Amino acid sequence: QVQLVESGGGLVQAGGSLRLSCAASGRTFSSYVMGWFRQAPGKEREFVAAVIWNGSTNYADSVKGRFTISGDNAKNTMYLQMNSLKPEDTAVYYCAFRPSRYVSGDMRDYNYWGQGTQVTVSS
Repeated sequence: QVQLVESGGGLVQAGGSLRLSCAASGRTFSSYVMGWFRQAPGKEREFVAAVIWNGSTNYADSVKGRFTISGDNAKNTMYLQMNSLKPEDTAVYYCAFRPSRYVSGDMRDYNYWGQGTQVTVSS
């Protein structure tokens, strides 16, 4: 089992920044992918970004150039730095874990999930 706990959400004005954290604990894997997904009210959960165990990253087109995903292996923590936030970024953001060496943007491919953290961007 892998436990994931997100933090760092909140309310910010358009153009502002937030940094989300996801602390992982439990079973360890030699190859894995950690990702961020988000779900806005009335919409399906969508892929935001992912980081692979070797440091490679992948982003949704909607956040490229604004969001940066990173990981700190020593702290078992993943981060999502969100800059130039827009009202359409408002959603609950979820951390997810996939015990695989291949990135995926499909939420069905992720085995473990955090409880989510709310991000609200006001106009």
